[in-house]
Amino acid sequence: MTFVLQNVVFPTDRDPDLLPLYIDPDTWSVIDEKPVRVTNNAQIGDITGRTSARVAARERTSFATYFNAFPAAYWQHWTSVRRIRLTVRTQGTATVLVYRSNGSGVQQRIDTAEVEGAAESSFDIALTQFSDGGWIWFDIVSGEEDVELLGAQWTTEHEPARLGRASLGITTYNKPTYCVDTLAALADSPDVLDVVDRVFLIDQGTDRVDAQPAFPEIASRLGEQLQVITQPNLGGSGGFSRSMVETLKREDSDFVQLLDDDVRIEPESIRRSVMFGRYTTRPTIVGAHMFDLLDRPRLHAWAEVVDEAPFMWRNLYQEQMPHDFREANLRQSPLLHMRMDADYNGWWMCLIPKAAIEAVGLSLPAFLKWDDAEFSLRAREAGIPTVSLPGAALWHVSWVGKDDAIDWQAYFHARNRIVSALLHSEAPEGGTLLRHSRRVDLKHLMSMQYYPVELRHLALRDILSGPAHMRRTLTTRMPEAREIAKRYPETVVHKDPSEVLHSRRGRQVFRLRRRNEFDSPEGMRLRVFTAKTIANHWLHAPDPRNVETPEVEFGKEDAHWWRVPLFDSALVSAADGSGKQIYTRDRAKFRAMLVESVRLHRRLRREWRKLQRAYRDALPELVSEGAWLETFGEKK
Repeated sequence: MTFVLQNVVFPTDRDPDLLPLYIDPDTWSVIDEKPVRVTNNAQIGDITGRTSARVAARERTSFATYFNAFPAAYWQHWTSVRRIRLTVRTQGTATVLVYRSNGSGVQQRIDTAEVEGAAESSFDIALTQFSDGGWIWFDIVSGEEDVELLGAQWTTEHEPARLGRASLGITTYNKPTYCVDTLAALADSPDVLDVVDRVFLIDQGTDRVDAQPAFPEIASRLGEQLQVITQPNLGGSGGFSRSMVETLKREDSDFVQLLDDDVRIEPESIRRSVMFGRYTTRPTIVGAHMFDLLDRPRLHAWAEVVDEAPFMWRNLYQEQMPHDFREANLRQSPLLHMRMDADYNGWWMCLIPKAAIEAVGLSLPAFLKWDDAEFSLRAREAGIPTVSLPGAALWHVSWVGKDDAIDWQAYFHARNRIVSALLHSEAPEGGTLLRHSRRVDLKHLMSMQYYPVELRHLALRDILSGPAHMRRTLTTRMPEAREIAKRYPETVVHKDPSEVLHSRRGRQVFRLRRRNEFDSPEGMRLRVFTAKTIANHWLHAPDPRNVETPEVEFGKEDAHWWRVPLFDSALVSAADGSGKQIYTRDRAKFRAMLVESVRLHRRLRREWRKLQRAYRDALPELVSEGAWLETFGEKK
C-alpha cells in the first residue's frame, strides 16, 4: 500500500499574510548577513485551490516553505521510514527541481524533471543522510506560459508501526466562536476526518459552544464523530484529562490530539501529526508549533525545553525566537534546518499516544500552567519522548498581549513550577529554583506589584501543606485568586474614556535614549541597585503627593523591574493596550511580604527532601484515572 505522509496544501482562507508559510515565488539575497527579499511576486491570486497553485510564466516558485517542505531529519531520526516518494502533478511546460538541505541549511539539488502538458513526476528519495537535520522540497520553473501545480504528495510504501486513529480533545472556557471555527475547519477536511475517531469538545464555560447559531449545521456534518461534554471549570488540566479518559474508552483510538480553544487550525497539521505518530519506532508524544494568531507569519515556539538548574521552561535558541517568515524564509534560516529535540510541547496542539496515558497516567491536577511540561517529563522518565514536529502547527493567541505573570495566574505559575520540580528535578534542593523564585518575589515587590506576591505566597503555603491540596483546591483556587484581587487597587485596569489619567512628571521613555544607561543591571551593579532599592522601600514612606497622583507614566515596554522601583508610584499600560494600571508603593506591605518571602523560601529549602518524597509518592494517585473520574463525578 501507499501511505500519504504529507500533502502539499495552501491556505484555507484568502489571507495574504499566510503566503510565506506555503509558497515562495520571491527572490532572496543576503545583505549585511541578513536575508533580504529582492523581488516580491507573491500574490494570493496564485492560490487556485486547497492543493493547487499557479506559477506565472517565466517565473520560479519554491515550495521550500514551512508547511510544504518535508522535515526529513525528523522522519529519519524518529521513524523507521528510509525511503519516500515525492509525486508532483502539473499542467503546462515546466522544470521541476528537487532539493535537500543538511543540518546547517546548506541546500543541494538531488533531482530534476522536464514536464509538459498534463504530467505526473515522481521522485524516489532515501532518508539516510539527515541525522543532524535537513528538509526536502521542490521548485517549479515555468516556461513561456503559466503552469498549474495540480497537487503534490509525500508518500511511502513502508508499513506504519500502528494504524489506530486519534480522538481530538478540545478544552474550552467561554471561547465558543473559536471552537465553532475549529469544528467547521474539521468538517471541511474529509481527509483529516479519516484519521479521526472522535472529537471531544469539553465545554467548561457558561457561554456554550452548542448554543451558537452555527453549531447545529456543523454538528450535523460531523455526526457521531462529535461529542460535546459539559463539566465545571477544571482548567486546562481538567478538560484535557477528560479527553484522555474518554479516549481510553475508544478501541479505535491510538492517540488523543489535544487542542486549545483560542486557536485557528491548519487541518493538514492534524493529519501529519497522526501519520508521524503512527510511524514512530516507539510511542511518542508529537507536538505542533505555535504561530501568533494576531500576527500570523510569526512563529513563537519551535522546540521547548526545561532548564534543570532553575527548573524553568524556555525555547531552545530562544534568542532567535520568535521567527518572522516575512523577514527570512526557510532557505534563508539555517537554524530551522537543524533537528531540535524538545523536552515537552505546549498543549495548544499535542498528540499523545494512548500507550503513554496507560503508562504514566493523566494530567497533574494543576488547573493550568506546567501541566503539559510535567506530563512530558513524566513520560520521558518512562521512555516516551516528545517531538515538536516541523510542518505541523496552528495559530494561537500569543502571550505578547497578556499579563499572566501578574494576574490571577501568578498562583499557578509559582505552584506548578515548584511542584513539577519536586516531582522531576534531580538537582539538590531544586538547584537554583528557590533562589530564582525568591528573586521573582523581590522584583514584584520592588515594582509595587503586591497582588502577585500574595498569590505566590499562597502557592508556597499550599505546597508546604502537602500534595493533597492539589485536587482539594482544583475548583476553588482560581475564583479565590480573583477574589483576592479586589483587595489590590493595582489590579484595576482603568479603561473608561471619561477617566483621563495623568502623572505628575509625565511619561518616561527609555527606548530612544542611550541604551547602556538603562539596560538591566548585572554583577556588582545589580547588587548595589537591589540593596539601595530594598533600603529605600523599607526605610522611607512614599511622598504623599505621589500616593494621591501617580508620579510617572510608563509604556508596557519600558516598565521594567529596574526602572519602576525608582519612583513612588507609576501609571503603567496594560499588556493588551486596553487601559492603564496604577502602582503605588506601600511600605507596610513591602516589609511584611519581604519577610514572609524569606521565611517561606527558607522553609521550602529546609523541607525540600521531605516534600519531594511526599509528592512523588502521591503522584500515581494524583494522575490516576480513578481519581480524575471521581473529580468528574463518575465511577470507573
